[in-house]
Amino acid sequence: MKVLSIQSAVAHGHVGNSAAVFPLQRIGVEVVPVHTVNFSNHTGYGAWRGPLIPPADVAEVLLGVEERGVFPQIDIVLSGYQGGVGIGDVIIDAVRRVKAANPSAFYACDPVMGNAKSGCFVAPEIPVLLRDRVVPVADLITPNQFELGFLTGTEPSTLESTLASADLARAMGPSAVLVTSVERPDRPEGTIEMLAADDAGAWIVRTPHLPFKANGSGDVTAALFAAHYRESGKASVALERTASSVFDLIETTYRSGERELQLVQAQEFYATPRLQFTAEQVR
Repeated sequence: MKVLSIQSAVAHGHVGNSAAVFPLQRIGVEVVPVHTVNFSNHTGYGAWRGPLIPPADVAEVLLGVEERGVFPQIDIVLSGYQGGVGIGDVIIDAVRRVKAANPSAFYACDPVMGNAKSGCFVAPEIPVLLRDRVVPVADLITPNQFELGFLTGTEPSTLESTLASADLARAMGPSAVLVTSVERPDRPEGTIEMLAADDAGAWIVRTPHLPFKANGSGDVTAALFAAHYRESGKASVALERTASSVFDLIETTYRSGERELQLVQAQEFYATPRLQFTAEQVR
């Protein structure tokens, strides 16, 4: 399997490609990372250095990769945080060209906008771009519950309303939806869930909720789920593998006391997930 991952990169810490690439490699996936920024650290610190790479330069890198004959080998195009409207156009064009070279390729989009606690933390035009132009060309999207609500103009909270919102998102274009950070009111205390839905049905998986914010965990989740889903063809299998690996990554980080994901220290949990959580079919 080969993934073209168009995302941000940081020197210190693990977000964007700096979070997604290594776990994919540890499960045996070849990754072609194309960076959209090259920052010293993620923006959650409040200060950072380094360039936002101009969309034209990103397009040039993609053209060079295409000229090497790589596009027919790409199984998945993966994107995450989009810093501006221009980069969205570059990603959409790259998806079109990859699919022309390999019709079986699919596009996995993590529509990063914000979360329920912080609200939107991207430029005002980005959510509209994602909703109106990017999501409709995606095959798989991986929003959190807050982002799912924006995309569909709904307020998912219960299992039923989250399923209904996922259906609305799938009607926009994607055939599969992974909803992360599902916090329905009737869940057991101290837990959090993820829900996946596609043409075959819908499944939910529950894990303990650690009192810890881990920047980059969503990037790892989107990458691993996309790869496992592509390999297995089953949302339930991808859900169980991803939940297992990401929980153990977050727990390893939490126990370390470090702020940044302990991505390398947790590497065996990607290669050999413990599969300690079972996906329950809910439809």
